[in-house]
Amino acid sequence: MPVPAAVLALATHPERPGRIIAGLASGGVALSEDGGRTWEGLSRGLAEGEVDAVAIAAGQPDMIYATVRGDGLWKSEDAGQSWSLAMDRPWLKDAERELLALASVDLLTGMGGIWIYAGTEKGLTRVPDCLCRWQDVQPGNAMDALVSGDAPSSVAPLPTGEPVHALVSAPSAPETLYAALPSGIWTSSDAGATWSHAADGFVTAVAVHPADPDHIVASLDGGLMQSRDGGINWSALAAI
Repeated sequence: MPVPAAVLALATHPERPGRIIAGLASGGVALSEDGGRTWEGLSRGLAEGEVDAVAIAAGQPDMIYATVRGDGLWKSEDAGQSWSLAMDRPWLKDAERELLALASVDLLTGMGGIWIYAGTEKGLTRVPDCLCRWQDVQPGNAMDALVSGDAPSSVAPLPTGEPVHALVSAPSAPETLYAALPSGIWTSSDAGATWSHAADGFVTAVAVHPADPDHIVASLDGGLMQSRDGGINWSALAAI
């Protein structure tokens, strides 16, 4: 297939340097194994509708997750060749059918294991890779303390009621998360238990260097900005 148009989301994996997964506004996903030179459409079994977010599972480059607008989370265990609904529809709340961003996080402390984090119109939620039940990420929550391995905190929450438009975990430090909200970029070093405000402005996308968790690039107020110190200082990148 030609280079896909109207791409809503992209995902890569450090163990497959040439692999790119694209979520399409026209529905379905596209896969490139050569860094974007050629593409293959992969939608067998996937529900119809815009694919707002995609993620490749931490440590499992053939496990792909995709969110279909209005129909929740879908998964493929064979690099997109076939798809199935990840969670039964009767268990889904309305917000869990409209997932805006995804990140697969391999936690090394606390409860450990691979967790799927998702941004919704109401904030941040997550589910272990057993895909049993979504859990809201809330400061002071005992479950958050178990996940992160720290005592519950009542400070530095992610703002409530704001949509999370983009979400990324640092490959070299999985518990480091960056989230893009209308109020700017927020960062967490404890798997989402606490957050700090890294930048103001309208953010539509954020990416983190595979080997340096403090080196991030963001689409901020219509321009590309980068930070090499975890969001403390920012500089403009050259226009594309």
